[in-house]
Amino acid sequence: MTLENKKVVLGITGGIAAYKCPEIVRRLKDLNCDVRVVMTSGAKEFITPLTLQAVSGNPVSDSLLDPAAEASMGHIELAKWADLVVIAPATADVIAKINAGMANDLLTTICLATDAPIAIAPAMNQQMYAAKTTQRNLRSLQEMGMKIWGPASGEQACGDIGKGRLLEPMQIVELIQAHFTPKSLNLNILITAGPTREAIDPVRYISNHSSGKMGFAIAQAAEQLGANVTLISGPVSLETPHNTKRLDVISASDMHEQAMAQAPSHDVFIACLLYTSPSPRD
Repeated sequence: MTLENKKVVLGITGGIAAYKCPEIVRRLKDLNCDVRVVMTSGAKEFITPLTLQAVSGNPVSDSLLDPAAEASMGHIELAKWADLVVIAPATADVIAKINAGMANDLLTTICLATDAPIAIAPAMNQQMYAAKTTQRNLRSLQEMGMKIWGPASGEQACGDIGKGRLLEPMQIVELIQAHFTPKSLNLNILITAGPTREAIDPVRYISNHSSGKMGFAIAQAAEQLGANVTLISGPVSLETPHNTKRLDVISASDMHEQAMAQAPSHDVFIACLLYTSPSPRD
């Protein structure tokens, strides 16, 4: 879907993942979305306002105390203008400030003054993300109705490996699209995906080449249309679609057991099967 006539405020905070933001803005502009960028002072240490102005086609806002902007109450104007506020990357510091209701810079003031939905895309060191304080803040924001997008897992700029990476630009764009997609599927959907492994002995097993991609794509599409999705997955290295309940299994009997247990509480069951093309002799 296009995002024509949709207005998004993208808040950028001081994290290395800020380098991904021009791509987010560019992809949104490709979908005809109107994007206004708000940067914290920390964000400007990683990427320049001029770069974001060039890709967005709009002036970048970065100061709560800008006399020219405040002549027209710029922070209130942006708060009222937005259909959606997305903070990406969202550092632990800004997450804590928003949770505390602080308004000591332009971005946190907009968050306090807007009645538009707010989406938080965390990005930080894996230990900072796992800290009890950060997790408490994120739970609190979620309870207030804010969306939490990510984070992803993997290698980080500091060399650590774990959960805390900013989602990729297209993942964030797809989540923005999903936010604006009419929710027409008020259903509970159960999906199976991926291969199974049948053990021969403690070392060897028989499996197949199923990637699970089709089942995961169906799960993502169903979730974006408003369905409550449960995904029963064999061993695959795929990111779980946002807001999808995932149940991991190994063997065919495990998958069958989970499918039979879950099916009665779902309206629709979709079984994704591996299909092998017949050989010319068949």
